[in-house]
Amino acid sequence: MPLAFDAYVTAALFDSQGQAAFALGDGLVRFENGEALQAHDGAALCACLHPSGAGVLTGGDDGRVVWSRPGGVEALAEVKGRWIDAIAASADSGLVAFAAGRDLHVRDVKDAAFERVFPHERSIADIAFDPKGRRLAAATYGGAALWYARIWPQKPTFLKWAGSHVTVIWSPDGKFLMSAMQENQLHGWRVADEKNMRMGGYPAKVKSLAFLSKGQLLATSGATGAVVWPFAGSTGPMGKQAAEVGFDESALVIRVAATPQGGRLAAGLDDGRVWVTELTASRLEPIKAEKGPPITALAITPDGRRLAWGDEAGGAGVVELPEQF
Repeated sequence: MPLAFDAYVTAALFDSQGQAAFALGDGLVRFENGEALQAHDGAALCACLHPSGAGVLTGGDDGRVVWSRPGGVEALAEVKGRWIDAIAASADSGLVAFAAGRDLHVRDVKDAAFERVFPHERSIADIAFDPKGRRLAAATYGGAALWYARIWPQKPTFLKWAGSHVTVIWSPDGKFLMSAMQENQLHGWRVADEKNMRMGGYPAKVKSLAFLSKGQLLATSGATGAVVWPFAGSTGPMGKQAAEVGFDESALVIRVAATPQGGRLAAGLDDGRVWVTELTASRLEPIKAEKGPPITALAITPDGRRLAWGDEAGGAGVVELPEQF
């Protein structure tokens, strides 16, 4: 189902019922059924699924965190004079976290009085909850700060590595934290002993990360195919080589999405194309074959049966995927 919006597509998400929603650069949240909600007075800068699985949370350049779900919007927080640059939520703990400048804010959707604010020395680029929703990682300059989301006061654990860290993701077992950097490289830490993992060789910046196959593999953007790192065992990718899936020298993969439990992997390219594959299969399935503006948002349902994408010019789509390729 092709869609056309009037602004840059910031994020594509599926709710717990498998329905797609799109956060847009004009502050709207659009649902695949056609409903449009004005979430922000300005751009929606980031988005994630609400802990309940119903609707989406967005952060905007108006300093607001908004819950949009069919039928209406609800402002959950506001930080005047700041942009909400990153947002994350946990279904397990019911917590919502968002970054405003150098401050990491935490709220509880079941307790309106709960609030934590964790300050940092530098601006926060991205945040992520660990698998249990109890611990938070904040990507910043020089590494990543780890916080226990409910505890105050506390001193964070700081995982150090020189440079600017812009995207973070925990492995599904919580043992590793991976970070994409401003440079063309991926970095990681084994959380237990803070062992560093430098993973370079990328021709472009890594902007998108996704674990799949029950955490045994990590797919990333940043190359002429999707780069897939092995994570089996206690050492994760240490000393191992990555594979490149869907190599195409004419375009770069800039977005990836994957099924957490299965082996289905999707990629969005900088020439507007989208493909999906089963890692056990030997071919790519073209989902959007025509070229166009770069893909900026990509999502797949946990069962791998639906895929949504959006691009920088407002083009978007939702498709049903076959059970087997």
